[in-house]
Amino acid sequence: MNTAVSISARHLSVGYDTKVVQPDISFDLHKGEMVCMLGRNGCGKSTLLRTLAKLQPPLSGTFHIDDVAVVLTDRLSLENTTIREVVAMGRYPYTSFLGTLTDEDQRIIDNAMEATGCKQKNAMFNAMSDGEKQRVLIAKALAQQTPVILLDEPTAHLDLPNRILILKLLRTLAHDRNKTILISTHELELALRLADRILLMSDNGAELDTPDNLRQRDAFTRAFGMNIFDLDI
Repeated sequence: MNTAVSISARHLSVGYDTKVVQPDISFDLHKGEMVCMLGRNGCGKSTLLRTLAKLQPPLSGTFHIDDVAVVLTDRLSLENTTIREVVAMGRYPYTSFLGTLTDEDQRIIDNAMEATGCKQKNAMFNAMSDGEKQRVLIAKALAQQTPVILLDEPTAHLDLPNRILILKLLRTLAHDRNKTILISTHELELALRLADRILLMSDNGAELDTPDNLRQRDAFTRAFGMNIFDLDI
């Protein structure tokens, strides 16, 4: 993991209008790491992501983030659009006013598709499974060549094998491409196994640390209101 900081927040409060969802958050995220945000529903995970993506303003405090690509959970319906055309959309902010893709743009698109395992470049996006579509959307984000990628529930509509594959893919991209990848997720067990660090959100604030350190401090019990590792079922 690189020690260079790509996302920093200082006493950041997020929410809507005058409703504070999560107050006084401070953290630094580094290049080359995958961080998973965990917490109960309504604790502010998606709200924080939207704030960091500059889709809504913070209520107070400050944050800095390097250029960012965002992948949301909304299911896209793109008629008559190939996988490659979807990935190419990631290059359009950088093209000329005519929207022409250069040879370098084409190389970047091919590279993003190869890195994410999108092999059927001429297949229609709407004909793909949910897991394949998620790979395509990650490739589109990767094609933007931003140092930071924010993902809101990237495994929400996937079966278990695809949930594992997507999170392993994202970890590999963070490590091999020196990206900062921040994910909002409910995949507790997978996050504990795969995340470099976890941003644990609760009613009492946010804690950022390795899974082992958070577990030793009993932070998960405080966040979820129960001992999730010793359930008597």
